[in-house]
Amino acid sequence: MVAINVNGLLYVAHAAVPHLLRAAGDGPRRVADLVNVSSIAGRRASAGSGVYNATKFAVNAFSESLRQEVTQRHLRVAVIEPGAVDTELRDHVREEVREQTLGALLDIERLSAPDIADAIAYVVTRARHVAVNEVLIRPTEQVR
Repeated sequence: MVAINVNGLLYVAHAAVPHLLRAAGDGPRRVADLVNVSSIAGRRASAGSGVYNATKFAVNAFSESLRQEVTQRHLRVAVIEPGAVDTELRDHVREEVREQTLGALLDIERLSAPDIADAIAYVVTRARHVAVNEVLIRPTEQVR
């Protein structure tokens, strides 16, 4: 989880940032975007999800730090923080973990991948002078 959620994010950002800065300086839009996908778990820790929470808190912290470093060069950094999304996650965890950590989320209408894609599209299509830095997006019925 740490290798994918934290190290993978760092490797991709390290490889992409020079190209994005160049695009922001020379490209037709004169702005570029880096969008990182986190989770509501990066805002609120819960029992049984400590490592996952830690990785998503790291995504949020890194994204904000990077944003501060590159924003004056018109590289916008955003973080999308979905709540419950209909993914394979519920099928890839042990039953006791599923009940403890997912619980009531299994009984609500969850977000879909296109819902998250729409949020990302919104972020990256703003005018050059508009930076949407964070999007917290939950299903309507999600309480926490």
